This record gives sequence, structure tokens and C-alpha cells, in this order.
Amino acid sequence: MTLEFEPAQLRAYFVCGTQDVVGRDLETVVQTALDAGITAFQYRDKGASQLTAAQRLTLGERLRQRCADAHVPFIVDDDVELTLALQADGIHVGQSDDRVTQVIERVAGQLFVGLSCSTLAEIKVANQIDGIAYIGSGPIFPTNSKDDADPVVGLAGLRELVAASQRPIVAIGGITVDQLPAIAATGAAGAAVISMLAQSPDMAATVKAMLTASEAQL
Repeated sequence: MTLEFEPAQLRAYFVCGTQDVVGRDLETVVQTALDAGITAFQYRDKGASQLTAAQRLTLGERLRQRCADAHVPFIVDDDVELTLALQADGIHVGQSDDRVTQVIERVAGQLFVGLSCSTLAEIKVANQIDGIAYIGSGPIFPTNSKDDADPVVGLAGLRELVAASQRPIVAIGGITVDQLPAIAATGAAGAAVISMLAQSPDMAATVKAMLTASEAQL
């Protein structure tokens, strides 16, 4: 049974794949994050990942079950077939991936859809499309986690996107713990992070900081 989308799920949103935890077990990292209290997990295994499609599916099945056990939405990045095979709660697509309208038609109400938007023009288009649950905006700061990252949006740019969007926005890209209050102050519903959690020496403290920053704006 899939989880319905709620904006509160964006508060502490962890994005990760095997390429982000080289030398470590992704399942263990994700379970630690779930135990720490993340509010959403996005399975984004691509780029430098060494997994075959079959391995990606098998690992995804195990991660999907862990998220289900924790009642945390399991979201797949940019792969409709994998998303449906894993019976995920949601899918996240970028501007350069399959057109979001085609994705919405394919998943036909089975799960929720998130869309990346980094400009006001993209937000205005997204506002006209039914079936988008949330927007991912960034990179807010420079990031090394994506080779094809868009130009940096910055806090002022994020505030403009939040004001223009008819859907909740989760900020992503180069975010550190120290910047969480400033992110929350823009009106963003939360932060989506890769390295900040994947490389955290104390995941419980990092997730707590994410939740505390978003609570301050409620």
C-alpha cells in the first residue's frame, strides 16, 4: 500500500544511491537514516553507480521494504519502469527527463510525482500541470553530488520560487546544517540532502537539525 503525499514529508528528505556511499553498505546507511527520523527517502542510483539493472531492482526492493516498515515514503529518481516495479510511493523527475505530463499519465494516480524546477519560468509551467505533488528546487548552493547540476539558485532565488509556486518546495543542493534555518526562513517545506546525511558522523543529530529548522517555521 502506497503512502499519500503530505508536505511534512519534505522536512528531512534523504536522497542517496550506492555512488554516494562508496565502500559502505547503502542498506545500512538508509536504515540508520530511517532510525534517525528522516521523513522521505529518494532512491537515486545513477552516475558512478556500478550496479546492473537487476542489482538495482533487488536493492531497491529491500530499501522499499525498509521504508514501508518505517512508514516513510519511498521515492524513485527519474525511472518510471523501476518506480512501478518497486511499487514506490513516489517518483521524482527532472526537466530533462521524460516530460512530467507523460510520467503523470503513466503512473495514473498510483503514486505521487515530484518535479525539479530551478527557474521562475519552470515554476509557472508546473503551476499549470495537474498531478504534481511537490517541487524540488536547486541547487541552492554549489554541490559536488550532481555532475549536471543547474546554476546555483541561492537563498534569494529560492524565496522567489517558493512565493511563485502553488506546490510545496523542497530545497536541494550543497546544503549544510548551518544553512538549514536560512533555508526554512524562505518558506521552503524542507531540505533534500545527499552528502549532508550520507557523510554525516552523527546522522541522528543531523536529522534532528533538519526537523528543528522546519518546525521553527510552522
